[in-house]
Order: sequence, then structure tokens, then C-alpha cells
Amino acid sequence: MNRLVLLRHGQSTWNKENRFTGWTDVGLSEKGVKEAIDAGKTLKEQGFNFKLAYTSYLTRAIKTLWLTLEEMDLMWIPVYNSWRLNEKHYGMLQGLNKGEMAEKYGAEQVLQWRRSYDVLPPPILEDDPRNAKFDPRYKDLDDKDIPRTESLKEVIERTLPYWKDEISQQLLEHKEILVSAHGNSLRAIVKFLKNMPEDEILQFNIPTGIPYVFEFDDDLNLLKDYFIGDEEEIKKLMEQVANQAKKK
Repeated sequence: MNRLVLLRHGQSTWNKENRFTGWTDVGLSEKGVKEAIDAGKTLKEQGFNFKLAYTSYLTRAIKTLWLTLEEMDLMWIPVYNSWRLNEKHYGMLQGLNKGEMAEKYGAEQVLQWRRSYDVLPPPILEDDPRNAKFDPRYKDLDDKDIPRTESLKEVIERTLPYWKDEISQQLLEHKEILVSAHGNSLRAIVKFLKNMPEDEILQFNIPTGIPYVFEFDDDLNLLKDYFIGDEEEIKKLMEQVANQAKKK
């Protein structure tokens, strides 16, 4: 059997403030640090023994992975970073409060920007210092690969090749892999693995810091998937994610 664990990073400082984050690099809140440590404890108790791990280029996902692996005594395993696992780029919305944007533009418009399959948020301007083309961590990327805005459609287009060509192949070899990433890059993988239609993935919410396990047979056919934790508590956390963009 092959086991993949998807872990959305612990609560970030901007999650706490209900801001659009995207490719903006922010750290974990105190709660986020605890979530990452608790995830490590849970995975260790469940007997996971990862051989390698993947994460994005963003601090909140990297720090979550470090804390989780530290708790599992696995900080020595190989870790691979990829921009393809970054969060969805929210364009000019990055840094803005979701509730305030719902008041200004309407909850339905904000929901479309957050969760629609192919509606793009307003793109970030070329000369905006927040434009990722000015960030040294992306200096080796072709400019066409550095987004100015994204919908889930674009996130899927950049994430799935990495799953198919890299992560899935390593999973077949190593049997257990951990991926610490973001709500939308993980949703892109989930949509593919569960063959979810567009309207269903729109409603699917991944809470921070809760391990999400996928079990596969030797041909990577999905056998089952499940979150580790109390079902009622996880349901409540999912609802909290869904309600982030409601008007104040």
C-alpha cells in the first residue's frame, strides 16, 4: 500500500487576520505553530514514517513541514521545494481583508474570486513591489511561469504536472510521502485524485494543520481518503474556512 499525506500549513498570521495571502510570504501564527506540532504528534502516533517530503517556496508551508518533521524525529529526510506547490496567486487582492472585500464587492463576487474554477482576481500590476518577479526565490523561473493572478484552473495546470512527473513516481518508490502546501494547491491535487467535478471542488474546504491521508494500491488506484481527527471538529473547521469571506 502507498500512503500520501496532504497537510495544509498551520494558521498563518494573515489567515488569523482573514486576509488574502496568495504568493505573499507570511509566517505562522502561534496557533499555526501549535497546529503543525500537533500534526507531527498525530502522524507519529499513527505510525507514519515518511521517506521524503515536499513543500512550496513559501515560509508558512516550509515552517509547518519543519515543525511536523521535527515532532516525528524525521528532520533528516530529503525535502523538495517547488513553486508549483505555492498557493493560488490572488493578484491585487493579496493583503486585503476578505470580509471587507465582501462588503465592498458582494459576497458572491468574493466567492468567485476565492473559489471559482476559472474566474481570475484582478491581476497585480507589473511595477507593484509585491509582484513575484521581483522576489529572488523566483529568479530562475521563466517570466511566463510567474503568475500575476490565478484561478483554480491555472493552479491545477501548474500543480498536476508536478504530481504526475515527480510526487506520484516517488510515492511508488518510497510508499509514504508528506506534502505540506496550501489550500488551493492541495485542492488541485485532491480534485485530480478524487476526480471531483468543478462544482464539487468549489465547495471542498481543507482546514489548516489537519493531516489528510490518501491510500493507494500498487498501481496508484485510490483506495480511500480521510482526515485524521475528530469528525465533528474537522467538519466545524471546514465550515470556518468556507465562511471566511462572509460580510461582517
